[in-house]
Amino acid sequence: MVDEVNYKVVIVGGGSAGISVAARLAKGAPDLKGKILIVDPAKKHYYQPLWTLAGAGAVKKEVTVRDQQSLIPVGVELLQEAVTSIDADSNSLTTGNGTEIHYDFLVMAAGIQIDWDKIKGLKEAIGKDGVCSNYSYDYVDSTWESIRNFKGGNAIFTHPNTPIKCGGAPQKIMYLADDVFRKAGVRDKSQIIFASASDSIFAVKKYANTLEQVIARKGITTKYKMNLIEVDSANKLAVFENSGTGETEKIPYSMLHVVPPMSAPDFIAQSKLADAGGWVDVDSKTLQSKKYPNVFGVGDCANLPTSKTGAAIRKQAPVAAGNLLSYMKNQPLKLSYDGYTSCPLITGYNKLVLAEFLYENKPAETFPFDQSKERYSMYILKKNILPVMYWKGMLKGIM
Repeated sequence: MVDEVNYKVVIVGGGSAGISVAARLAKGAPDLKGKILIVDPAKKHYYQPLWTLAGAGAVKKEVTVRDQQSLIPVGVELLQEAVTSIDADSNSLTTGNGTEIHYDFLVMAAGIQIDWDKIKGLKEAIGKDGVCSNYSYDYVDSTWESIRNFKGGNAIFTHPNTPIKCGGAPQKIMYLADDVFRKAGVRDKSQIIFASASDSIFAVKKYANTLEQVIARKGITTKYKMNLIEVDSANKLAVFENSGTGETEKIPYSMLHVVPPMSAPDFIAQSKLADAGGWVDVDSKTLQSKKYPNVFGVGDCANLPTSKTGAAIRKQAPVAAGNLLSYMKNQPLKLSYDGYTSCPLITGYNKLVLAEFLYENKPAETFPFDQSKERYSMYILKKNILPVMYWKGMLKGIM
């Protein structure tokens, strides 16, 4: 027998985007109390921006986690099941447990899917013998272990050929590793390689100029248009494919920090909500679905032409929630998202470049100084202030 439930608003995803939108809906429309449902199987909630510092031994990973249930806003219910299919024509979705959920309005905030299995040999190698990643709570400790035990050789840091969450993270940990290697006296016996499927260090020229200087100062080797396709852990070889020539190159490693490829969640890609790439197809300003007006998309799962970051979600959530409430009242959608995103680019212990920009990579800085400069103050903002803003503000719908 199939369980059926009905809610006014269903939010798929209980991460940064889902909880932020839920909090704003609950505050903005008290009559929705008990009529909003978040669907997400996760028992824990993670503040992932700190995983770079956890992987560099600067914070304990345990400070990044909370119980999911403790973060659910008053008046909002949580169903800890995984959505497996969506039927937008009938305003319903189904979970892996067989629950059929009917909605009047839907918010897609399902995040991004990490595809560990799309790199040959990675699942077998990850977390041991120098192969590590900051893109998982389970593996982040292996990054710090690999860095602090590094004795020399090639330390390779990868960036895949897919959209990823926090596009700067693949290189942040590299700069921190360089600092550790120098302090440990092994830098002169090491080659640090940034092997990226992108064709440049960063998309926004103002910040890329600074990062190029950092790379030169630290003596890092860059290899662009190089996509990791295999980890040969038996021989400690990283196999890359050049996107320009199609040729493969095998590079020996002593340490290999892997950023896995990512994609839209399968159940979205297989639904009518998706664009050709599998992402929720929304208007880039209103965040309303282009195909189903009672659906809004927010966060990493949406096809917005901007970087997928928590900072972007902080600006998207009020737009999605506000416009949804307007749509419920048959009012015009007046709120507009301008593509704002931010990437706090850690360039070393106590150094950070705060990149902030809009659609079309146009810088839009908050502070009255040149944020393309490396600053200690911005490092403190990243490490100590932004986490408090997240837990105490953003997830409560007040900032």
